[in-house]
Amino acid sequence: MRIGVVSDTHGDIGILKKVIAAAGPVEQWLHAGDYYQDGLRLAELTSLPVTVVAGNCDRTNAAIADEYVEVAGKTIWITHGHRYEVKYGMAQLAFWGKEYAASVVVFGHTHIPYNKWHEGILLLNPGSPRLPRGGSEPSFAILEIKENAAIEGTIIEL
Repeated sequence: MRIGVVSDTHGDIGILKKVIAAAGPVEQWLHAGDYYQDGLRLAELTSLPVTVVAGNCDRTNAAIADEYVEVAGKTIWITHGHRYEVKYGMAQLAFWGKEYAASVVVFGHTHIPYNKWHEGILLLNPGSPRLPRGGSEPSFAILEIKENAAIEGTIIEL
């Protein structure tokens, strides 16, 4: 299964359309917050399932802070990351990922791409296609869960 992953679009629907075009065929999307409404718009634009969570800049009561998606027997935990101090390291995120029995943790908030394994859990931050930080380029990610159950994250620069 090929899944598009995006975060921190901050209301820029034009950049969201570029992400969709660059992603190629995917079966669903994950949006890790900022802005929650952009995730809803992503669903409208693609007619695909989209799981979206709230970020620190979202001010809607309709938004959910954490979501869990089961794909091909793998649990994906989606969170924005600000409540887990991701700007200061991955320790809390990795700890809670293990507690939640996640195979993958998708997060945002830093606007910096991150694609590394921690104690058997893939931590995947797609960066930001709108406001990249830390010298990174505008980006999003593709998450693949292969037929042999292997998990692979890829950062795509726009």
